[in-house]
Amino acid sequence: MKIYEIREMKNDELVKRIKEEEDNLVDLKFQNELKSLTNTAKLKTAKRDIARMKTVLRERELQDAKKSDK
Repeated sequence: MKIYEIREMKNDELVKRIKEEEDNLVDLKFQNELKSLTNTAKLKTAKRDIARMKTVLRERELQDAKKSDK
């Protein structure tokens, strides 16, 4: 998922998508342990997507906090 796609999402959509991706990551890790995962690069991309989404959420939290301080 690209960063511009993530930035277009609303906060509640992001939280929902993070939960889905974390569940997907657990499934991928399980498949990897069972040696049934053929494309192990999916683990890395899932982790990065989760990190990107959490980063965007955190940026928005900081922006909201900054606005409320003024």
